[in-house]
Amino acid sequence: IIIKKKKKKSEDLFFQLILFPAGVEFQNSLLYCMTGCWVSCKVSIFVTDVCFIVCNCHCSFELVENVPYDLPFEINSTAATPLYRAWMSLLDIAQEKIHVTSYYWSLTGKDINVNDSSSKQGEDILRRFEKLLTENVSVYIAASKPTLATNSTDLDVLAGKGAHVREIDFGHLTGGVLHSKFWIVDMKHVYIGSANMDWRSLSQVKEVGAVIYNCSCLAKDLWKTFSTYWNLGHVNATIPSPWPLNYSTNINKYHPLETEVNGTLTKAYFSASPSTFCPKGRTHDLFSIISIISEAAKFVYVSIMEYFPTSRFVHPQRYWPVIDNALRRVAFNYKVQIRLLVSCWAHTDPAMLNYLKSLRALNNPRMNISVNKLFIVPVLNHTNIPYGRVNHNKYMVTDKVAYIGTSNWSEDYFTNTAGVGLIIKQNTTNLQRWRLTIQEQLKKLFERDWDSKYSVNLEDVQGQKDCNWRGRS
Repeated sequence: IIIKKKKKKSEDLFFQLILFPAGVEFQNSLLYCMTGCWVSCKVSIFVTDVCFIVCNCHCSFELVENVPYDLPFEINSTAATPLYRAWMSLLDIAQEKIHVTSYYWSLTGKDINVNDSSSKQGEDILRRFEKLLTENVSVYIAASKPTLATNSTDLDVLAGKGAHVREIDFGHLTGGVLHSKFWIVDMKHVYIGSANMDWRSLSQVKEVGAVIYNCSCLAKDLWKTFSTYWNLGHVNATIPSPWPLNYSTNINKYHPLETEVNGTLTKAYFSASPSTFCPKGRTHDLFSIISIISEAAKFVYVSIMEYFPTSRFVHPQRYWPVIDNALRRVAFNYKVQIRLLVSCWAHTDPAMLNYLKSLRALNNPRMNISVNKLFIVPVLNHTNIPYGRVNHNKYMVTDKVAYIGTSNWSEDYFTNTAGVGLIIKQNTTNLQRWRLTIQEQLKKLFERDWDSKYSVNLEDVQGQKDCNWRGRS
């Protein structure tokens, strides 16, 4: 059974009940069974089961970020919604269930034997999850095995209060880790971004992400990726090949969701990695990134923690110039401006600087082709906090599209490590004059960082005491 919603000229809504046998495929239909949503766009539907569709696709979008303590920007400079406020807002509106995927959980200072007031916001988030569990809100958590947070008790505490927790053994499944970071609240609100469930992500680490409200179209599609993790969270799990059809999607690069976001016509879809975790129809994250770069006409701005045209965690290392070649190609062939803002902190591998210098060799000031900078978060008096004071961003913006991801840019993150990306583009033709498109908002956020005193040229990195490699962790 499929419910078809149409609009009359009066804007009133009515429903039409239609019966179709399983196995019927629809082209260019207003029906969208696979994600359980109504959208006014041309899509292909393959009816595999009985579907009852109820959904709100008039979505709202908010860029979110964490700016670390003691990292002031210019007065009246661009700013996104604080990540802590966005997370608390999602928890405040949760009514039935929350699905969370994170590499690890470490929301209290005692997890790492640190007594610091900056852990308060993380501890607030943990207490809010505990309170929701007492209010009969179901919480489903997919975390990575192996994990970085070996001393954290967060998941044990939440499980003891009724949370459903599964640690997915990506070490066994792919030889990598579960590096995705997203929330799904009541199957209609979404958070996606660079932040792990870590108190430092709310106070000591620079993060960027997005919250999408009232968008069950996208939430239900992202839940399919969550399900690929969740359903392999048992002993001796193996990756299906192929994945059953209920994991498949019709929302992808070739058929993005078309809906209103903040009142503006928008196209969006989620990508995933590695390819073994891309059921039918899911666009591979690397393919999305390469496509975005290749389709840019004016500029490609990237803010990323690590950039390596090699593998990182396999030995011996492999040369892997896939993204590097894409950037060089559009810069050299089409004079697209490339700006790469890469993190430099206490744990930066200096080999990365050599690769960035190689890319910078394309720089031609007359044609404004390619420039790289390093973003340094000053440590100041926060030396007692390990693995903080870093720009952890993982996003890209071009003149056409915004991309917010969860992966660093080296081979391993796309071949054996789980990650996701949000690709979103707004139409400028029906935009109110006072409102910026999502891609314009993200561009302004990038330019604020690029033009700030925390961004230094590669040749000026020598002597930067907060950008010294102190050994690999």
